[in-house]
This record gives sequence, structure tokens and C-alpha cells, in this order.
Amino acid sequence: MRRALNWLALAITGMVALAFLVPLIVATRQIAHDRAIGEARQQASAMVAALAVQADPGLLSVAVASTPAGSAGRLAVHLPGLSPIGTTHVAAADVSLAGDARRPITAQAVGGVAYLQPSVLSDGRAVVIEVYVPDAEMTRGVWPAWLALTGLAVVLVAGSLLLFDRLGGRLVRVTRQLSESSRKLGAGDLSVRLEPAGPPEFQDAALAFNSMAADLKRLLDNERELAADLSHRLRTPLTALRLDADSMPPGPVADRMRQACDMLDEELEQIISTARKGTGARMRAEHTDLVEVLADRLAFWSALAEDQGRRYDVRGGERPVWVPVARSELILAVDAMLGNVFAHTPEGTAFRLSVSPGGVYLDDAGPGIANPAEAVQRGVSGAGSSGLGLDIVRRVAEQTGGRLAIGRSPLGGARVAMLLGNS
Repeated sequence: MRRALNWLALAITGMVALAFLVPLIVATRQIAHDRAIGEARQQASAMVAALAVQADPGLLSVAVASTPAGSAGRLAVHLPGLSPIGTTHVAAADVSLAGDARRPITAQAVGGVAYLQPSVLSDGRAVVIEVYVPDAEMTRGVWPAWLALTGLAVVLVAGSLLLFDRLGGRLVRVTRQLSESSRKLGAGDLSVRLEPAGPPEFQDAALAFNSMAADLKRLLDNERELAADLSHRLRTPLTALRLDADSMPPGPVADRMRQACDMLDEELEQIISTARKGTGARMRAEHTDLVEVLADRLAFWSALAEDQGRRYDVRGGERPVWVPVARSELILAVDAMLGNVFAHTPEGTAFRLSVSPGGVYLDDAGPGIANPAEAVQRGVSGAGSSGLGLDIVRRVAEQTGGRLAIGRSPLGGARVAMLLGNS
């Protein structure tokens, strides 16, 4: 943007400078020409006064030699019937033409022009005074004037470029601050604000940005408070459920119920804690071992798989796979993947779990997913669910820079893959 403004300034000031410079150059040359002809006219007028006093050829020779033009060999007096007094540079025809016209004329001469002015002697004879003006005299001072004008134009253009560059730098700085603040706001830093600066339009944009950030922070704070309140309300029925689980006879079902209650209690505590932090708090970067989470969740789901007669196997997992996602979120994603198998396939359906640095692949031998696009849309899942589970998997995958992939499983059913982007 700054470079574009500089090029624009150069184009505009360059055209303006040329618009003034070209006429001034032409006018300077014309002024030099008129000045040289004017000096020649003055020399001729001086000789006219001399001729009015004395017309003797001898005395005229002295008078011609005493003038600056005559001493330089650039003045001559043409008397009728006599040779020119002084140095002539034009043909006799040009002299006759000036005498017949009875008005001053200029005639071309070798290396310049000659100013011819007719006059009348005291005895009534016609006479023509010639003043030669060389080309160097007609261009005297032109080149210095042209150089001065060109230098002035260069200074003006450079000054305008410097001014435009400073103005452009100011605009660019304001624009960069706006873009950087927008990126920070998009990354979750709702405390970022802009200091109004620059032209009025940019100041209005900064004020609008600050108002938008404040409104967004207020809305998110309200949402977090609502989430915290709703999570706290769930504590009462969860407590009753935990008491019922504790009163059950010892066995796999009771253990599974108590484990589920513990996990739900931890999740509610995490939701409340996160919500109470508010939008101004920055979450600490956390990395979780995907293999360890899979082992923990399989231990939970294995009891239900055994009850339903589901065969399963696990491939990979010999080495830890670290994922830049919080453990609680990764547990939600893994539970969502495994929960879909138990919820949407008949009892006895086998499944296979494969883990590698590239992600997690869950294959089942069920009926498959008819419309993968709808399966990840909240509220429109065609399998009798809300579509929230796979949406959680997609969100966690995208946090790592990866994606959610749904396809056909080698076992004949569906394949749900949480592909990671940190490998």
C-alpha cells in the first residue's frame, strides 16, 4: 500500500511538474531570444541618433567602432552607393528588402540572425543599420535556467514523495494495527483495543472496532456465566445418581456407574472452572498423550462391549502420540467416536481402533453412514441423534490443524478418522 501511494504521488507530481516545466522551458528560450533582439534594437537605435547628427562616412566608421557591437564585429551601416561601414553578415538583397519595407526586419545569417533597421540621413538619403546577433547570444543563460528549473522540479517531486511517504506510512501503520488487532481478537484475545489515530475515517473504524470487541466480550461473558449456572444445576441430579450408584451391589455395572459419575463430575467441574475464568484469561497450552487417553477410555467401554458381545481390537499405540489439546477435550472426542459405535450399530457388531501419529481410525462392521455430510451437522443428523458427537471430534481435530474424515470401513461399516495436523 505504501509503495502504491508513492508511485501514485510520483505519477501525479511528475505530470504536474512536466505541465509547468515544458512551458517554462519554451518561455525561457523565447525570453532569451527577445532579449538578444532587444539589445540589437538598442544598438541600432544608438546608431540612428549618430546618423542624425553626422552622415560623413569617416566619422561613421569611428562611431561604429566605438559601439560594443561594432567593436565585436557585429554592426554595420549600409549607405546608398557605398560599401558597408563595419562588418556585415547578410546579403545585399536582405538590406534592400529592409530599405524598401521601411520597417525593422530580421534576416537569417550564418551562425545567427541580423537585425536590420532602416533610417534616413539628415540629407534625406535612406540608410540601413545592421546588428548581427549570433546564436550563442540568443541562447545565453538558457541552459542555466533550464537546469535551475529542472532542479526545482526534482526538488518539488522529491518533497512531494517524502510527504506522501510519511502520510502513507501513517496510514499503513494504522491499517496494520487494525489488522493485527483483528487477528488477536479472532484468536480469542478480547482485551485488545485500538488507539484512534490517523484520518477521521480510521479513527471511526478504531472506535467501531473497540465497541465491537467490548460487545463481543460482554456477550461471551454472559454465555460463560450461563454455562456455569447450567453446569452447577446439574450437580443436584448427579449427586442423586451417585448415591444410587453407591447403593448398588458390588459388580461390573456398579463400578461402571460410579466411574461414569466420577467422570461426569470432573467434566462439570472443568466446565464451571473454565467458565468462571472469563474471557480475559488465557488458557495454558496443554499437550495430551493420545495413546494413554485411548487406553483409559477403552478400559471404560470394554465392560459395555463385553456385555453386548462386541469383539474389538486395537492396532498401534506402541509409542506416545502427543496432541496439543486439553485432556478433557480429547476424552470427549474419543468418547464421542466410541459412543457412536455403541449407539448406532446393533449389539454384537465388531469394531477396530487404530492409532498412529497421523490420528485415530475407528472402523466398525455396522450399516455405515449414509450421508457423511449431515453426520457432522448439529441438529440435522439423519441417524436419530443431534450430530453433536462427531462435531466435537471435528472441532478437536481442527484444533491440531487436522480434520475429520468419514468413509467406508474395511470391515464393511463406517470409518471415522480424527486426522491430526501436528504429525
